[in-house]
Amino acid sequence: MSASSCSASVAHRSHWMLLPAAAQAAQLPVALADVTALLEKVGRSSSDALAEQILHLLGRQVPLAQCTIFSFQGMARPRVVGLGDRARTGALPMISQDYSERFYPLDGSQRVMQAELARLAADPHAKPRVWLHRQAPDDVQHPEYRHVCYELPSIAERLSLLMLQENARWLSVNLYRGEEHGRFDAAAIAQIEAFAPLVMQAMRLHYAGQALQDDLVGLVLGRLARRFEQLTVRDLDVVRALAQGLDADALAQRLGITLSSARTYIKRVCAKLGVQGQRELFALLMEPAEAMDGPL
Repeated sequence: MSASSCSASVAHRSHWMLLPAAAQAAQLPVALADVTALLEKVGRSSSDALAEQILHLLGRQVPLAQCTIFSFQGMARPRVVGLGDRARTGALPMISQDYSERFYPLDGSQRVMQAELARLAADPHAKPRVWLHRQAPDDVQHPEYRHVCYELPSIAERLSLLMLQENARWLSVNLYRGEEHGRFDAAAIAQIEAFAPLVMQAMRLHYAGQALQDDLVGLVLGRLARRFEQLTVRDLDVVRALAQGLDADALAQRLGITLSSARTYIKRVCAKLGVQGQRELFALLMEPAEAMDGPL
């Protein structure tokens, strides 16, 4: 079955599983340089840069407004992995934070995850597949969820690519069409289906490396929190971001705050830790465990 015929058959469904032949049957009208640019960012650039590259790559084929990437584990609060935005409201970091804190249980993609888990439980030899889920404003019954995530940024529809990872965690790559683009039609869905395996494999590799980095950073932050009990949760968020190589601009975007506020947070954390700038902060984080856990 071709990607286009598959798309036509699911045009009115809310979610469906990507057929293995979909990507192989499609002819991808894409420049090799664009694919290379995507792969160059895997594991090397920030997740926001990867989200921007996905938006650029797919946006050449299908008009898109935004891209968000989340990781889920069960019903636990999802983590914002990366954001890409074509200068719509500038509020995407705050909208994504609201989604991850308040609205994610209301998302129709939860049903997709349950369907995939049921499929895998019924067949122990089955392998995880990419699923696609469509959600438009009028599919969202909760008025505040609909207002914050769809009406304010003028989103006409969202198409999510979802895949279960080896660590029982889901990756969700979400593509948004603005009201000026209209909803996804069969041709647009066919294009995204064709790119879905490439996008999800790139994200799988990127996220695996990021998860390892996060585990190491989490270990260091745990030791830091034990030594400096005055650190708040927000302070630790700032240290985590700095340890991951984010500058003040990227920190402001991640936390949904102004650049001046981000710089203030960095200065406050450095003062609490008794360091002068990021170089001394990194030296503190790299101290041996005995020094970090020992008496002051």
